[in-house]
Order: sequence, then C-alpha cells, then structure tokens
Amino acid sequence: MSAVTDGFSKVPEVTIGFWLIKIAATTLGETGGDTVTMTLNWGYLAGTILFFAALLVLVVAQILAKRFQPFLYWATIVASTTFGTTMADFADRSLGIGYTGGSTLLFACLVIVLGLW
Repeated sequence: MSAVTDGFSKVPEVTIGFWLIKIAATTLGETGGDTVTMTLNWGYLAGTILFFAALLVLVVAQILAKRFQPFLYWATIVASTTFGTTMADFADRSLGIGYTGGSTLLFACLVIVLGLW
C-alpha cells in the first residue's frame, strides 16, 4: 500500500502521470504569467505580487491540509511556476539584473526561507 493511500503523504506518487501533469502545470504557469504581465499589461511587478500572494495562500493551505488533495497540490505547483516566471521576467526586464541575477535573488530567498524554517 502506498503512502498516499495510507494518508501519510500530501504529495502524489511519482509516476508517468505525475510527470505529464507536471509538464502541463509548468506550461500553464509560463502561459499564465505571460498572460497577466504582457497580454493584460499588468506589468512584471504587479504580476509578481499577484502570483506571490497566490503562492503564499496556497502554500499555507497545503501545509495545513491533513491529507493529499490533488487540486490543492497542483494549484500550488502552478502558482509556483507562475510566480517563478514573473519573478524571473521582473528581475531580467524590470530590474535589469538578468536571469543570472534573478536566479541569485531567488536562491537567496530560498536560503532565507529554509533558514527561517
């Protein structure tokens, strides 16, 4: 019996289906980020703030969840890809620090979060 069916895990089993959904979620995140920032002309800062807020809400909900909830899990994944896309574009195109600078900024944020955790 798998950990998912036992209720001990809040993430899906890693199968071919997992990877297919992960690829689709990543593509959706890229498209969603570009839609808000470029097509709707919200700009990179507003898009980054929007998707950061969505990611924050979903991460808290995921942490508080008592069991695996597929919609919540994948919504969190999509929110992370949209935030990542808009943050990278903001760093490159608005801050002018390029993707290397954006990667460094995101890495520093990750280190801070892990340190606080």
